Parts: sequence; structure tokens; C-alpha cells
Amino acid sequence: MSAARIETRFTRLVGIELPIVQAGMSWASSCAALPAAVSAAGGLGVLAAGPMRPGDLAEAIDEIRRLTDRPFAVNVPLYRKGIDEVLDLLVARRVGVIVASQGGPERYLDRFKAIGTICLHVVASERHALRAAARGVDGLVVVGGEAGGHPPPELVSTMVVGRAVARAVPSLPIVLGGGIADGYGLAAALALGADAAQLGTRFLMTPEARVHHGYRRRILEASIADTLTVGRGFGLIRVLRNDFATRMEASELAGTPEPERRALFDQSSLKRAAFDGDVDAGKVEAGQTAGLIDDVVPAAAVVARLVEDYRAAVGRLPRAAQRPAGHDLPHQTRTQHAG
Repeated sequence: MSAARIETRFTRLVGIELPIVQAGMSWASSCAALPAAVSAAGGLGVLAAGPMRPGDLAEAIDEIRRLTDRPFAVNVPLYRKGIDEVLDLLVARRVGVIVASQGGPERYLDRFKAIGTICLHVVASERHALRAAARGVDGLVVVGGEAGGHPPPELVSTMVVGRAVARAVPSLPIVLGGGIADGYGLAAALALGADAAQLGTRFLMTPEARVHHGYRRRILEASIADTLTVGRGFGLIRVLRNDFATRMEASELAGTPEPERRALFDQSSLKRAAFDGDVDAGKVEAGQTAGLIDDVVPAAAVVARLVEDYRAAVGRLPRAAQRPAGHDLPHQTRTQHAG
């Protein structure tokens, strides 16, 4: 548990010390080690259920509970094969927090609310945020265009979509993700009206993340301009440039018919890169923050750095000077109201 505390609506909602959320990342956090380490350090670790078989998922949940008594979440992509069995398992295990993505809240909400699970829903626009809020979710995870993996198709920046959702749904705690790699990004997220920041690529670059060393090496070598998005229309993803991404980009620019582009897209996979280590032909999913990360350190050290940088960021902000009474209006306006 962290000795520091930064309290927000979100930390109070889920019972953690710091408004820091580790993104659910298929393969990288489809294991107990990473989410347990983040949760033990005071943030919210997230187990990625997407590629996991039900038995492995159950074992990972039990292992996290052995490693830490702090809250953690399970990320559930609602489109995945066998989703009903997965949801049944999470209800049976009485998971405390779920982060649902790529589907509607009506698929899961009532049964989890009935057992007291905190339900967070991933959105990328005001429209989706309003719909999820109306359905009764407990909080929102808002993802901007800089994010790795599956950014919103419109690629609206994190700064814009975060502020838009905070204005549209002020009643709910918001976790803002995409383009955040350090405590300065955390401070920016809270300043925009969010209640926590979600980091993916930064936590991917930890020894606890279950990815091939070649995957991490590619991210260490990347600049902020080395990612691109491919798969528009059927599965947009943000990846590092490699043989797969270059072929997809060329196909899209050439106006290749969708069935052919989809076939090319489906020939590759995230597992091929993250698990098997084929970082040329696989999908090396990463956010634009890859260019801001230059080391691999334990997850607890990442959390500690985030807190340190957050304090530095807040400390360097200039304070607004208090003007004397009557000096906050233009001269003409003051004159008009003088008598």
C-alpha cells in the first residue's frame, strides 16, 4: 500500500489511495503479477480477461487475492467469445470492480449491481457516456485518440474528449486514458475534470507485464511519431510501425476493397507480437506515449514516480493573483455601474 494519498471521487468509489489505473491490456495484464503489483502500490490494477480461458481467469483472480488484499478490477471486452461463461464466472467470484468495454451496459449491469460490484464502462464520446450514465453505471473510463490498442474511431484527442465527457456527465467519476505516461499527465487529467488517469503503455513497460522482451525493446526504441492507426471500418488499432502496419497502411491508402484489407488484418495478431515475440509480422499495439518511455521498471516504481511527478507538476503551476475589488471588470463597465 502506498504511503501517499491523492483523494478523488474515484479513489473513494473503489477504495484505493491513488487515482492511478493500470489499463487492461490483453496478454500484458492477462496475468496476476501486474494488476496485483499496481493494486498493492495504491492504484487500481486491472486483469485483462479478453484472451483468457475461464479456468485461467479464475486462477488469476485467486492469485491476485493471494498477492494483495487491495481492490483490483477485471476488464471484460463484451464481444469476446464465450462472454456469458466469463460473466457467470465473475459473478461467482464476486469480483469487486469490472471495467466493461466494446458493448452495451445492458449486457451485464443488473447482475453485477445486484451483488455490489462497482461497474465502470469504457466510452469515447459524450453520446456513449450519456447512454452509459443513464443506464446506471458507477463510473466511466474515457479513452482518447492517443491510446494504444483500440482508440476511438474518430481519434479525438484525450484532452478534448476528456473535457467533453466531464462537462456532459458531471455526476459520475471519470477515469481518463490515452497519452498519459507520467505524473504530469495525471495532473492534466485531473485538471480537465477527470477523477483518475489510466495508463497502458507505461505499465506495459514493467517486468510484471507478460509480454515478450522483443515487444518491450520495440517500444523503448520508438519515438512519439512511430505509431499509426490501421483497420479503420472494422477494428481500428494503434500500433507501432512494422512490416504488418506498413502493409496495412499501403493497402488502406491504395483503396483496397474491405474484404482484402480485413483478410490482411486478420493474418496478424497481438498474440503473435506480445506472446510469441514476432514484432515484425505481429500487431505491436502501443500508445503515442511509447516515445515518452525510456526504461523498464517495476510497477510499484512506476506508481511512486507518478506521485512524485504529480506533486512536481502541481507545484510548478502559477497561482492566480487575487485582484482588488472593482478591478475585475473593464473600465467602461465599471463606470457604467459606478452610480
